[in-house]
Amino acid sequence: MDLLNAIVVLANFVIVPATAYGAQLALGALGVTLIYGILRFSNFAHGDTMAFGAMVTILVTWALQGAGVSLGPLPTALLALPVGIAVTALLLIGTDRVVYRFYRAQKAKPVIYVIASLGVMFIMNGLVRFIIGVGDQRFADGERFIVSARNFQSLTGLDEGLAIRTSQGITLVTAILVVIALFWFLNRTRTGKSMRAFSDNEDLALLSGINPERVVLITWIIVAALATTAGVLYGLDKSFKPFTYFQLLLPIFASAIVGGLGNPVGAIAGGFVIAFSEISVTYAFRRVAGHVLPEDWMPEGLMQLLSTDYKFAVSFAILLIVLLFRPTGLFRGKAV
Repeated sequence: MDLLNAIVVLANFVIVPATAYGAQLALGALGVTLIYGILRFSNFAHGDTMAFGAMVTILVTWALQGAGVSLGPLPTALLALPVGIAVTALLLIGTDRVVYRFYRAQKAKPVIYVIASLGVMFIMNGLVRFIIGVGDQRFADGERFIVSARNFQSLTGLDEGLAIRTSQGITLVTAILVVIALFWFLNRTRTGKSMRAFSDNEDLALLSGINPERVVLITWIIVAALATTAGVLYGLDKSFKPFTYFQLLLPIFASAIVGGLGNPVGAIAGGFVIAFSEISVTYAFRRVAGHVLPEDWMPEGLMQLLSTDYKFAVSFAILLIVLLFRPTGLFRGKAV
């Protein structure tokens, strides 16, 4: 029983949260890797794109809640999500027309795009803060738990309870559906194959009659869908705060680079590597050890390698190691 209790504690505080967080990072990293693989630059405005999409979804959610519309046990934000994706897609397409298309015509170097994306990042960050404010915004409704700790204890008779929040379950299911849809689109549809061909060899793709502007347009729409979905899922699971999404840029880029920048499969794997690393390194394992170690063997400390304040430092350390020793990532993406 003590071993089972230890497993439940580990699942409750490490495995389940890390799985949900990893799915959110994977969706964000997919957007980054698509832009890098197809448009050939690192988009530093991606975190604030997530914030913008989440903000629009929150505003529509509040309007629906005010009108008495809901999804019952599910969050109303799922109804508002398509609107958030549409508005974010319009913003990204407009930004491309105003900013990035000029540099494409000039055949500018990637570093120029990066600097331009930094400017876009600051503008979007300011826009989100101006519209919705800088504080925490909560918009989750419906049932809070799929499995509550108290019900789990009564069903199993264990001392420890396992709690799985509705937002965590929705995150995992949504991420699986989105990834399946994306890979089906890229591998089975004519437009998806055109995007892959454009990514592999732009000159050959142009000679084959592929319209580059159409590829760019579809890419931004997909990125808007991925970024908005990731931003909303993160906000439902934690809370919405604009500056938090700015901080998420580091683990998202770390996920994309660790997996292999430009490789969609690598982006997914990298998201889970970063998520499990961050949570495992910053979790205090004393409670787990209390169930499996004799009382005389228990250490005095929390058995925690790093404080949670240093969570993003774990992403930075992993990113640095990968860039030094394997810049193509785990799945051999494009070198950074």
